[in-house]
Amino acid sequence: MRTITKAILAATILSGTPALAQDMPAFTAGPVFTDYGKVAKIDSDLPIPADTQLKVIFDAKNGAGPDEVVRTFNSVARFINMNVAAGVPEENIHVVLVVHGKATWNLTNAATYARHDPDNANASAPLVEQLLAHGVTIYLCGQSAEANGIAKSDLLPGVKLSLSAMNAFAQLQQQGYVLIP
Repeated sequence: MRTITKAILAATILSGTPALAQDMPAFTAGPVFTDYGKVAKIDSDLPIPADTQLKVIFDAKNGAGPDEVVRTFNSVARFINMNVAAGVPEENIHVVLVVHGKATWNLTNAATYARHDPDNANASAPLVEQLLAHGVTIYLCGQSAEANGIAKSDLLPGVKLSLSAMNAFAQLQQQGYVLIP
């Protein structure tokens, strides 16, 4: 009987059935990005000192479907929102987003993106613009760009090109950044 109860609970959680959804905290817009990166207020047992300096790298390799934002791009907004909401000054949060693989096209301007998907606009472009405006450094893997026929001039304004994602990770980690996969 006990095994059956565990199996039913596991199936409910994994299937996404909203049985437990009423017990989940509400996610709200953050203090920095109001349209992206919704967060929940948490009574954390690991408080974050206000003078914390965060240096992190996010790895974005999965693209997004039509009318969707790349999930990792949204995670960057969520990371910044939750830490600012927890009392860390925005200027103490240093984020680099390294993009490669299928997410490559989500850093391109409208004309270039249309070569990839003529029926849809790049839904990630407005978030990329906001991330850049808030000091996030965004590098596109040069190897992924070359493999897809994407030139520097095809990128959204402010996006930078690195030799490769691998090199960006290695160089940034040597500078004290921590990789958040």
